[in-house]
Amino acid sequence: MTDHHIVTSYDIDLQSLRQSLLDMGKEAEGMLKDAVTSLAQGDIPLAESVVAAYPQLDSLQRQLEERAVLLIARRQQMAIDLREIISTIRLAGDLERIGDLAKNNAKRVLAIRAPLPAGKVKNDIQRLSDLVLSQLRNALDAYARRDDVEALEVWRNDASIDELYTAFFREVLQSMIESHQEIASSTHLLFCAKNIERIGDHITSIAETVHYLLTGESLGERPKQDHSYFETMEQNSGP
Repeated sequence: MTDHHIVTSYDIDLQSLRQSLLDMGKEAEGMLKDAVTSLAQGDIPLAESVVAAYPQLDSLQRQLEERAVLLIARRQQMAIDLREIISTIRLAGDLERIGDLAKNNAKRVLAIRAPLPAGKVKNDIQRLSDLVLSQLRNALDAYARRDDVEALEVWRNDASIDELYTAFFREVLQSMIESHQEIASSTHLLFCAKNIERIGDHITSIAETVHYLLTGESLGERPKQDHSYFETMEQNSGP
């Protein structure tokens, strides 16, 4: 990965792609953090800023992909360089999806229009959000530092996100069964939690792509622990 290319401009192009991807990652991370904060605090202006930020992230993805395709067309890459360019396109796609899901959560905040009440539900979704944010930072660090050990650690931790999400899903679903007073806001909250879990899936994809970039090998089946679908079926089937 450190071999210097004969064509200096090509080295510059590759480095520019890497930096653009990191900039995109920083933008997606900021959107996710603000979406989480706006949900917990019922911060309407902050939620609106997340929604407004998405077009910029989407534009960054399209520009990056166009530059990557042009770079492929202009040069005859060594296999390792081609792998990096293809990985960049994959990573940009996952970052765009993370931003899109953060935007969707911000829209839910605009529908709820109230802070989460203090208590276990608020604490649990904060724990889920904090873990996902930490995973995103670690995945981006793994890419920036070319650290496969860290990428693999992110990949393994996907199961922890699933476990927290399933526990949160179970808790909110049970409260909806017991009381119909807050069913609308609880439904929005379940969608928010699912979006956060899906963000975790995209972060795991980032870790998989970093591993592929560094080793040329694909990882196997993910260690999933999301049982919310089966629990919904059990609730619907009744005794």
